[in-house]
Amino acid sequence: MARFVSPPIDQLSKLRQPLTRGERLVFDFFDSHLDPEWEIYIQPHLNGLRPDFVLLHPNAGIAVFEIKDWDLDAMEYRVEERPGKPPILIGIRDGNKFSLQDQNPIEKLHRYKQEIYELYCPRLKKQFGFAAITSGVIFPFANDERVKELLGPCLRFREMENNAKYNPISGSDTIQSGKIRRAFPESIRCESCIMTPTLAQDLRNWLVEPDYSQTQRQELKFDHNQGALVNSRTSSGYRKIKGPAGSGKSLVLAARAAKLLSEGKEVLVVTFNITLIHYLMDISVRWPHGDGSTRKDITWLNFHHWCKRVCLETDHEEEYKTLWKEYFSSHGDIPDIADLNNQETRKILSEKLPRLVESIIIDDTKGVVKRYDAVLVDEGQDFLPIWWNVLRRVCKKGGEMLLVADATQDIYGTARSWTDEAMKGAGFPGGRWAELKVSYRLPQKALQCAREFAQRFLPSDIVDLPISPQEELDLFPCKLRWVQTDQEHALDVCREEILQIAPSADPKVLAISDITFLAPSRRFGGELIKKIGGLGIKVVHTFGNDSRESRRLKMGFYMGDARIKATTLHSFKGWESRALVLYISNTRAMALVYTGLTRLKRHTEGSFLTVVSSVNSLAEYGKTWQEYKEKYQ
Repeated sequence: MARFVSPPIDQLSKLRQPLTRGERLVFDFFDSHLDPEWEIYIQPHLNGLRPDFVLLHPNAGIAVFEIKDWDLDAMEYRVEERPGKPPILIGIRDGNKFSLQDQNPIEKLHRYKQEIYELYCPRLKKQFGFAAITSGVIFPFANDERVKELLGPCLRFREMENNAKYNPISGSDTIQSGKIRRAFPESIRCESCIMTPTLAQDLRNWLVEPDYSQTQRQELKFDHNQGALVNSRTSSGYRKIKGPAGSGKSLVLAARAAKLLSEGKEVLVVTFNITLIHYLMDISVRWPHGDGSTRKDITWLNFHHWCKRVCLETDHEEEYKTLWKEYFSSHGDIPDIADLNNQETRKILSEKLPRLVESIIIDDTKGVVKRYDAVLVDEGQDFLPIWWNVLRRVCKKGGEMLLVADATQDIYGTARSWTDEAMKGAGFPGGRWAELKVSYRLPQKALQCAREFAQRFLPSDIVDLPISPQEELDLFPCKLRWVQTDQEHALDVCREEILQIAPSADPKVLAISDITFLAPSRRFGGELIKKIGGLGIKVVHTFGNDSRESRRLKMGFYMGDARIKATTLHSFKGWESRALVLYISNTRAMALVYTGLTRLKRHTEGSFLTVVSSVNSLAEYGKTWQEYKEKYQ
């Protein structure tokens, strides 16, 4: 039988974090000498931890290995014992002493083994369950005895010496001899009274490579219309593109940015949502003709951050602060526009700040403000025409301006600002929008549900419904689940649905880190992650205690993180995920709900969308879904 390896062997040279020379030696060692039933997981996403290798046999056991390429002659390595505390690993070079404790492989293995036992395989038998888990260290470039001597105090402190076969330490002698039983004594097992296929399935959801990591290694591909937009410009340099969710608007924009960069152009990409920046950057690095420099050589900013940068770089910090003086005096921080209820603060972000920046650029006779060969704006329906016109002032003469939009996702009520008259005043010559009509993101069943929602609940004059590719076979299964509850029980129901979405994928495997929860508010999201965190499950989220902290968290939010994702519906706009849990608490922003429904990404191994709703008026619509449940207790 063929061995299961994740990521696949033919993808190892393309990993974002390439294998070290020693890791590759150890992989080849395992692959050559282990029974094929042992599955090999390379740098798995383990709830935020990243061990080098995890080995899994559904009937025999689990093993986690740390690999260290260290040359023990390159400097002095020493372990210093401390009363009542783990021994500390230190390095000494040129007389300078420094801690290496964060790289101590014994401490890492101790943590991995504890979490595998307590969290990822909760059905392992108490007392005897640890015997199913091997934790080993391999130094491919240092001999066995030196490694054991160095790590001996650490092993003794963690009482690993007493169970050497479950905690093997090996070096270059073992690897070169090909003696798998020395490096991994339990590898000879083909069955165990402790390990079962059910336990293995529990762990696989934590180990298997997430969809997002796989996608990052794939070059961008375009249909005919998308390719034409990526590879051309209009005679005026101005282009507007519209299309429904999943039709490739962001893909075209990010690819166009990468292409322009490859031609030596200076490019500015502007978004409304802070979190969308990471998504666009991740698309751009997949441009097949680039050199991987798009992240650092293209300027990626959300609009209001760009405005602030212009003010600070041109010595207009006082004017910037003056705009917020009244708000600062009562709040101490600048809010996000999505959170604003105060008309004056909304006016600052919508009008006063853009006007200040416009005046700064007009008066910039010395060229302090950075100009660009191309300015590209994503999610243009969230922009006001005044914002666009301010950005036009930093586009060089003869440059390029691109606006992409989907009025159906008009969650801020700004799309109607783009009247025909506003378009003429925005530099666009007459003519129609370039259109992308086919949705490649959504599985067919989910696409149909999204269409029905839009037809029922959204204004007909702004609806741009997605359509499936013609004559495409339905090769992308999806599980659509609607759960009706009340606000009293919503937190517990959302937690339950998040925790059961991966097990429900059986017999397929869904990576835990592919799961994304979309909250209607920062407050609800914060309460939910506390509930999940109490179970030991780590979450990367955007739910700060205030606007400043939320913005900081948004800048660190990306799908490649090894943890479950959680954010607001506003912040996930433009993104996509294979597994979504979405909570609807009110009907004040139905366009926002539609946006959430259209974030589902199709996948040959299946996609999963669960909606939890405490809105009674949506129950009848929910009953049209593939699976409908009511949970009021």
